[in-house]
Amino acid sequence: MLRVRRLGTVGYEEAHALQRALAERARDDYLLVLQHPHVFTLRVRADPAHVLGDPAALGAGLVRTDRGGDVTYHGPGQLVVYPIVTVPDRLSSGPEHVRRLEQVVIDALASLGVGGAGRLAGYPGIWLDAHGEWPAKVAAIGVRATRVKDGRRRTLHGVALNVDCDMSMFAQIVPCGIADRPVTSLSASGHEVSLGVVADAIVERAVAEWGDGREESAVMERRPLGSRVELGSERAPLRRLRQAGVDPAAGMPVSVRKPPWLRVRARMGEDYRSVARTMSSLSLVTVCEEAGCPNIYECWADGTATFMVNGSRCTRACGFCKVDTRHPLALDPDEPERVGEAVARMGLAHAVVTCVARDDLEDGGAGAIAATVEAIRRHRPGTTVETLISDCKGDRGALEVVFGVRPDVLNHNIETVARLQRAVRPQAGYARSLTVLARAADAGLAVKSGLMVGLGETEAEVVSTLTDLVSVGVRIATIGQYLRPSTAHLPVARWWEPAEFERLRAIGLGLGFDHVEASPLTRSSYHAREAAVALGPTAARPAEAVPG
Repeated sequence: MLRVRRLGTVGYEEAHALQRALAERARDDYLLVLQHPHVFTLRVRADPAHVLGDPAALGAGLVRTDRGGDVTYHGPGQLVVYPIVTVPDRLSSGPEHVRRLEQVVIDALASLGVGGAGRLAGYPGIWLDAHGEWPAKVAAIGVRATRVKDGRRRTLHGVALNVDCDMSMFAQIVPCGIADRPVTSLSASGHEVSLGVVADAIVERAVAEWGDGREESAVMERRPLGSRVELGSERAPLRRLRQAGVDPAAGMPVSVRKPPWLRVRARMGEDYRSVARTMSSLSLVTVCEEAGCPNIYECWADGTATFMVNGSRCTRACGFCKVDTRHPLALDPDEPERVGEAVARMGLAHAVVTCVARDDLEDGGAGAIAATVEAIRRHRPGTTVETLISDCKGDRGALEVVFGVRPDVLNHNIETVARLQRAVRPQAGYARSLTVLARAADAGLAVKSGLMVGLGETEAEVVSTLTDLVSVGVRIATIGQYLRPSTAHLPVARWWEPAEFERLRAIGLGLGFDHVEASPLTRSSYHAREAAVALGPTAARPAEAVPG
């Protein structure tokens, strides 16, 4: 089985972290198909003199990497394909993998009518007019084979094919360390073919080569269902949903009565009111209130709540979320201490700290989250702490601030399947979320993630997403029904039934999760303590060890 993931545009270092996680943990082989923002990459031992200009002045990054080859450029209009596949355990496996990868691309180009593509003796990569008078390089190849913990030998990196990219960027380097041969693109050489068509051709041959003809694919979005005029008349969230292959008009009106399994009775007893008084007296915000969680009565009656820090205003406008999106206010420096005091007053065994996205802050709010974890531990040392974080724009340094305080559980929600990402959360990304989770797992944390259903996804896509989560090291998964907060939010496509959630739970456990919480009313923090305890003492301390 070859799991094909078409990921859109992904930062180079994020893609590298994702490759390493999949190589180390995934049961199956993967094929990542993507583009990179402008970046120059150098093999660790490459000659830095082969970088002729200043990448920063060109709006490009410069990254040292562990692949083969020398120096190359990646950017928009260039198709990058990374096979993370298992190869034989022998010395020749690396060169053999390179030749197989070269042949996949050569055969794909031939199927598209690009004649003369092939190898050039003495020079790596794939060349146009390879056997003629004027060979020009159209694709660079650099790979690495590495042994992973279970003993398998797996590949990293791959091929970068110039389809229709900015060729002037190659003038800033000595491409692949080859000074006496030109670089070209399909477009520059007269072959007008779209990047998507080229990707289809390469994927078809890659599946035949590494997947025994068996493919399981996930794509970021589909082509629009309606005409350009129809799309232009819709609000942006609905337009993006249509582009993802879901007809918003077929969704359920807000007035449709919820099925019995989604109706919640208010339980506003003394325990509920006690939590409310604590939050009010300490001027704290909970996601229970801000996001309109249907479990607020149950959780507050049980004396539990999810604290939302970094203010109550989010810098992103996701299509499913009720949280305030007005301009955010300055951070409250006393907030972490007040959260710590609330946890102590409530005597919580397990505290969940979440946050709004704060893209306006240099660290994405990571410092305040870390300070809150530390404050909770000062006020109540025995409490286990779960952090439900944003992606911090993928900034590794910001994420490591949170990782450094060692939360007992690190939660980051992927929210939905790959195809619906842009419609549901346009300022986030599927690959970025997988990378955040992979980096948390690499840091040795117990990692958790969740998603909603009812937005137009299929069960196969949900299973595909669960597979990706467990393949990067996620141990706890949550799955719940999407509920539309207002007419301004994305419509509900359908109600998933309790039996379907139970089936997803069983599938998730079969994939290798330690714990799966799946039900119509499940939310990220629902039964969070129980999920943490299921991981054992490495993630959460036994309840009897928590001071009263």
